[in-house]
Amino acid sequence: MSLVAIGAYYVDTILSTSHYPGEDEKLRASNIAHRRGGNCANSLEVLQQLTATSRQQLSLNLVAILPAKSSVASQQLIAALEPHVQLRHSIYREQFQEPASCYIIKSQSTGSRTIVNYNELPDMTLEEFIRITDELGPRATWFHFEGRIPAVTFGCIQYLRKQYPSARISVELEKPGREGLQELAGLADVVFYSKTWAQGLGYVSAEECLRDQSTKAQNAILLCCTWGQDGADAFEPGTGEFVHVDAYTSAGFQVVDPIGAGDTFNAGMLYALNCKDKEWDLCTKVKFANRIAGMKVAQEGFPGLSRVLELYN
Repeated sequence: MSLVAIGAYYVDTILSTSHYPGEDEKLRASNIAHRRGGNCANSLEVLQQLTATSRQQLSLNLVAILPAKSSVASQQLIAALEPHVQLRHSIYREQFQEPASCYIIKSQSTGSRTIVNYNELPDMTLEEFIRITDELGPRATWFHFEGRIPAVTFGCIQYLRKQYPSARISVELEKPGREGLQELAGLADVVFYSKTWAQGLGYVSAEECLRDQSTKAQNAILLCCTWGQDGADAFEPGTGEFVHVDAYTSAGFQVVDPIGAGDTFNAGMLYALNCKDKEWDLCTKVKFANRIAGMKVAQEGFPGLSRVLELYN
């Protein structure tokens, strides 16, 4: 089995501040952190922990736009993820040295995070994706798309449906206001909705979002939506099964670092669907993904999250 994740890769710079600064205010940060970012890269970082710990035979591949292969950012990514996550199908823009970058101001008073992105790398084209897909061939059993550049992604999914009809396809809908995301949901087997995207369309709860979206995502066998402190929901349109799981908490639980919590939930579900699909029912799958996402929120970064598997052996 092989899972291919297609999405942007970012280098994140995270500044922790006492509060969000006002315009023209000078403010000293209490902490600075640098880490790899990008939704798919984050999810694969968690997935490689889970598959390595459980010894599951699931090959992991990242398709991302990267600067020159010799650049510092690309070499750091290769060193960090390979050999557990393969990058040989990523696209290197040899004329660029700077990666896509994300600058995050994390307010300690509210827990909010304000994000400014910078990216000069040309996006992936449909022709590039077709070449990569044909290199992977039938070995790729699952394709997971970050909901970026909907027009190109739509063409990518159409190509997969025509040439590799047995492949499963999941897509993440996170950013409201991107035209074409709804059409992507209509082609996917599994759809991950963010609270931000759902609220942008006027939904007031995860359940409302999923039940209404089930009439629009005609091919979907599973819809999932996370809702922050209100937990996560999942819905199977074919069976009518609906699952709600409260947000994970424990004695002394504190929100430490919510950045990447949604990516971690997605990784948990992708692990469950690819590695435990016959063993776990839907409720167990959602509880697992919700639990690992809650563990992520309670710590800095992604290390050590595979310890969640101790609870499911």
